[in-house]
Amino acid sequence: MTVYHFVGIKGSGMSSLAQILHDMGYEVQGSDYEKYFFTQKALEDSGIKILPFQRENIQPGLTVIAGNAFPDTHEEIEEALNKGIPVIRYHKFLGDFMQQFTSVAVTGAHGKTGTTGLLAHVMKNVRPTSYLIGDGTGSGVKNAEYFVFEACEYRRHFLSYFPDYAIMTNIDFDHPDYFANIDDVFSAFQELALQVKEGIFAYGDDEQLQKIQAKVPVLFYGFEEENDFQATNIIKETTGTKFDVFVRNNFYASFEIPTFGDHNVLNALSIIALCHYEGFETEAIQEHIKSFQGVKRRFTEKQIGSQIVIDDYAHHPTEIKATIDAARQKFPDRNIVAVFQPHTFTRTQTFLNEFAESLSMADDVFLCEIFGSARENHGKLTIKDLQEKIEGSKILSEEDTSPLLQLDNSVFLFMGAGDIQKFQKAYENMLQAK
Repeated sequence: MTVYHFVGIKGSGMSSLAQILHDMGYEVQGSDYEKYFFTQKALEDSGIKILPFQRENIQPGLTVIAGNAFPDTHEEIEEALNKGIPVIRYHKFLGDFMQQFTSVAVTGAHGKTGTTGLLAHVMKNVRPTSYLIGDGTGSGVKNAEYFVFEACEYRRHFLSYFPDYAIMTNIDFDHPDYFANIDDVFSAFQELALQVKEGIFAYGDDEQLQKIQAKVPVLFYGFEEENDFQATNIIKETTGTKFDVFVRNNFYASFEIPTFGDHNVLNALSIIALCHYEGFETEAIQEHIKSFQGVKRRFTEKQIGSQIVIDDYAHHPTEIKATIDAARQKFPDRNIVAVFQPHTFTRTQTFLNEFAESLSMADDVFLCEIFGSARENHGKLTIKDLQEKIEGSKILSEEDTSPLLQLDNSVFLFMGAGDIQKFQKAYENMLQAK
């Protein structure tokens, strides 16, 4: 029997896929850097072997699944190619794998992970469903009918996929190290739309998504009346959000979600639309949408003493706004503190003014050094360039997070896609030592 060997198994998509294959009864192992990464806990819990990178890992009888981050010159991939051992790139493998199910791709510039997590939660409670979430969570069931997965637009990787359905949450300019502008991003989504086999559920209040052409029905969801699925009569409370759904202007049902902010209403609405289209019972959708516990690194909250600490992956101005909005809804009487680590110099430079504008919505702002990528040229940009644009903002070092201790009755939003967690950990350790 084939043994699947994952080169870069701690990558968020890779670790999810490894768990799915393991759950389905395949033999799985992998290799990666020895540094601890949050995705490895699930692999260890499943008993999946994680080896340090070395040529010797590559033996006859393996099929190698290679992570996108590693070139063909990587020692293990090179060894496999030399020995005539099959090497399949992650997105290519995934594209072939999903053909055996009714597949649902969740894509968009923002909201992919939260939406995929919620969709997987609802569907698995109604029908046998395997799923792959971009936070490193994956689950495979042997008799699965559905396969729900997160599809990333970066480097047009999602064009390896020909899904039955697609949810498109929005189109926004991001990944400026790869995409030239918003039109370039649009062209990638347009190309994917033509590969969808059954139907597309698109956020209709997004002017880019309005232009999508497809060979299959495109159903729009959103807050405006013109949408096929409309969320209205929204009630925002500190315990969650309630709203009514109209299908083509006819009342369908009322829903309640335990999450905050408009973006979470939209994520839920896309899932309600898909499940309605697939003929799921209304009561089942209502029940499971209400019981969702969230995904990793998306508004992940803990209380330490009197302070609330939230970890969030927000790394684009649109996402920062959404996270601050959600915090204001849940904690209307508290001071909102943004602790932000920009991710990549190209993104920081491209959106410098937009970052300043969105972060200024918080009551206090602390900035951490830019988390650079090995692929890019830094230029002269530093974190001070962003600090100058945000009145009263301060720079925070991992060695000294004590300035945060002076802010009482606060909600601390630790935001970023790099290693912002180390700043959070340092602050938590200081709080606990008080």
